[in-house]
Amino acid sequence: MKSISAAEANRRFSALLRDVAAGQTITVLSRGKPVATIAQPRALAAERAAAKKRLLARLEQQAPTGERDWTRGELYES
Repeated sequence: MKSISAAEANRRFSALLRDVAAGQTITVLSRGKPVATIAQPRALAAERAAAKKRLLARLEQQAPTGERDWTRGELYES
């Protein structure tokens, strides 16, 4: 993943789009902090799906903690 400042991204936007079209993911920084990611729509969706799968796998391995004296339905009651 490539990082670039917002000012530089503004000056080189067309070149950044070519890089993204070639499969690169670019993080835009403002004052050194990430504020945006430019990526191909499919690549981003696949990345999110993979992250979700990893999270659910990790959560399934963790033992429940705390007392569970409520039902799922009770969570959504007003």
